[in-house]
Amino acid sequence: MSDDFNEKARRLRNALEPVAAGVYFAPEAHAAYEELGFAGSPVTHEGAARPEMTAYFTSRGAGMGQVPGEVVAAAFGCFNPKVVVPAVEAGRQIAGREAILAAREKGATTMLARVLGDQPDGLARVTELLRRGADAARWEAHPIYGGLRSLGFPGNPLGDLWRAADLLREHRGDSHVITWAAGGVDAVEILLLTEQWWGLPARAYAPTRGWAAADMDAGFERLEKRGLMTGDEQLTDAGRAFREEIEVRTDELERSVLDALGDDLDELLDHLDPWSEAIVAAHSYPKRIAGMYYVGGGPHFGSGLTIDTAAEQYENKA
Repeated sequence: MSDDFNEKARRLRNALEPVAAGVYFAPEAHAAYEELGFAGSPVTHEGAARPEMTAYFTSRGAGMGQVPGEVVAAAFGCFNPKVVVPAVEAGRQIAGREAILAAREKGATTMLARVLGDQPDGLARVTELLRRGADAARWEAHPIYGGLRSLGFPGNPLGDLWRAADLLREHRGDSHVITWAAGGVDAVEILLLTEQWWGLPARAYAPTRGWAAADMDAGFERLEKRGLMTGDEQLTDAGRAFREEIEVRTDELERSVLDALGDDLDELLDHLDPWSEAIVAAHSYPKRIAGMYYVGGGPHFGSGLTIDTAAEQYENKA
């Protein structure tokens, strides 16, 4: 696997994220959920209103059907099921599946229209390319992607753009869960590894996924025993290599998408990159975390590291 392939995969990931996931932060989305009876955003950070979690779990999970909260927790992967399950149960009492899916689409497309206009230059071509990539994506073990596929396309230009972007965003998300689960870490451990891989302080991100201090204490202890964290909760060389390998393997699961886009990827990114920046500037997606988007690189690419072999290879460098 070449570094060039990984760079392409991550450039696509980065460019898609605000376009697809602005629905979790845009004021239009929060307003649409509030109209159904959900609470509003609990906090604004970096200019963007953070999701209200009952609406978040219920709306994002609704693509998979009227499934129980346990299924939503399993598919989302890194969230504490003790938080997800009751939130989905509560959300279902507020709004049915069709209503919250309609609110989700309304929030996303209204935000895109505000930021990009009703007909941004290149809209049809970008949607065509995104749909080509989404059609080439592998279905196996990708429940959120599969659920979105079941919804079809809204049938309006911005709605179709958003659905295509969301399909690719969630496909990579599903691929990521496959990769870290197969790599031998649990939800708490992948969050603790990811925090410092992104350049965040320890315990800065895992609490947003519903994990308590005791959960993190136990997670750090497990990672320390494997040589991936130090006793003072710092990422070791082994831990960094292992976390980067998780991303490498996630990239690989997106190969069918990248192959389908081929030489048209640069054209796609020429449009998506400024659109994403505009969405961030309009406070409809948080400012990018320093170091988050282009982390990785180095001789571990494609090295086949596992949680055990990473520790063995790097134990003397921690």
